[in-house]
Order: sequence, then structure tokens, then C-alpha cells
Amino acid sequence: MDAVPELPVALDGGLIYFTDEITAGAGRHRHTDSHPVHTHSFIEIFTVVEGACTHLSPLGEQRLTPGDVVLLRPGAWHALERCADLEIFNCCFAPEMLRRELAWTREDALLSYLLFEGPYTPGHQGTLALRLDEQALAEYVGHLEALSELRPPRTDRYRADVVGRLSLGLGVLARAAGEAKYGAHQPSGATSPTVLRAIRLLEAEMTRGWTLQELADACHVSPNYLSRLFKTTTGLPPMSYLAHHRAETAAVLLASTDDPISRVGAQVGWPDQSHFTRRFKAHYGVTPSTYRRHCTISA
Repeated sequence: MDAVPELPVALDGGLIYFTDEITAGAGRHRHTDSHPVHTHSFIEIFTVVEGACTHLSPLGEQRLTPGDVVLLRPGAWHALERCADLEIFNCCFAPEMLRRELAWTREDALLSYLLFEGPYTPGHQGTLALRLDEQALAEYVGHLEALSELRPPRTDRYRADVVGRLSLGLGVLARAAGEAKYGAHQPSGATSPTVLRAIRLLEAEMTRGWTLQELADACHVSPNYLSRLFKTTTGLPPMSYLAHHRAETAAVLLASTDDPISRVGAQVGWPDQSHFTRRFKAHYGVTPSTYRRHCTISA
């Protein structure tokens, strides 16, 4: 097997970002020591294929070995320590893909859990850990190897291949995550169109001062019905989902810009700095200023 190149990414101010014209990619990385606390502007899914490491994240301290997988949404922080001949296979893609090429994943119960509900579980702060058995790991790595070959300028001609390989890989992970959570009683069927409409409205108008009544009116249902249906589908009430989306967006802005804290809050729909600080801390466990300082110093 030919060597798989590393992903074209760079670390700046505690934020890792793509350095090439790509929206999705995969690559192998070796670590012999440690990797400092950092966050990302994209969705990262890293898989241990060789060696071991201690992983620090909102989930706590975990010793990872081959087959362990961690998904991190934009803004979620993590670090690697005590790496022992560690080789990981990274899969990363821009969050915009979840609103375009991968928007359909919202309608699939298992993929929606992998990409949204799982990481949004209270206390996870945008992070989800799972484990692949030997067969699933081999299948997943095969898709990543194929995806890793699709780099610019090839991505211009093979966009369908990029989306296809990424989707196949996500399918492997979604089945494993679903089995771990639901066992033999995995959910089936499509996500409610009403919930999908509500989610798209909240994400499209993040800074709007939404109320449950306004959202329900826009979805042509009663507030109580929308609240029950939304929570059953996503695990969160509508306004809590909006808070997660705002906090995640704010985390990326804090790590990637020098904008004042108050401006960051205003950009995500929390113009009052004190209110922004309280809501952000409720999500990430630290204040916005501490989050920014933590990422910057660690870089």
C-alpha cells in the first residue's frame, strides 16, 4: 500500500484549519510525544490505527488504542498526551457540507445521532467517542484511504467521489455508534420534516431572538407539539439546540479571530456580554475569555 499523505492543515492561535482548497479529506498522522490543546474550524474524526495515546477532551481523560474513534465538532477542544508509536487516520470536512452535500444526513436516524445528537449530549461539548471492531475498522480505513487520494486539483473532477467516500465512511461509524447506544433496537426511518424545517430556520437565522411560539408558527404547528417532537428527535428542546449552535459558532470565532468578546457574542445572537458569558460557560465549562486564552497559550 502506498503511503497516505497527511492532511493539508495548519495550527494558528490554537485553531487548526485547512490550508488547501478542500472541503473534505483524509490523511495519516504520526505522533511520538504529545499534541497541545487545540480546536478546529472543521469537523474532525480521528481514528487510532496503531499505537496508543491519552486523549484529553470534554469527555475526560481516555487511553485510546487501535479501533478507538473520536468525533469533534467545530470548536470542540482536545489534546493528545503520552503518545506511544501513535498513528491516527484523520477524516475532516467543512461544516458547510452538513448544510449542502450532506444535508440529507439529518433525515437518517443513525447518521443524525453520529453527527448531531451524540456530540450535543449534555456534557459532551461537541465530542463523541466510539469504538470499531476489527472488521469495521478495516472497512472504514479502506474508505479513508480512497478519500485521501482525492486532493486538489482532482477534487474539482471527483466531487461526487469525495462525497461518496465520505458518506460511506460515516455510514460505518454511524452503525457502530448506533449499536453502542441502542443495541439491537436501533432507530429507523426519516427525521420529521417539521423538525428539519425548525433546525434549518434556527441555523439560517442564528442571531434572531427566537421564541418557541415564533418557531412553532413558522413550522405551522403548536409550541407544545414542536417542543416534544424536536426533543424526541434531537434530544434537545428547540431553544437548547439553538444555544448549542450559537456556542459552537462562537468557539470557532474566539479561536480564529481577535474580535472583542462582546462582538463575538453579538455575531452569534448574544449581544449582551454577561449573558453571552453565562451561556458559553454553560456549554464549554469555561468563560469565552478563558477558552480563547487556553487555545492561544497552548498553541
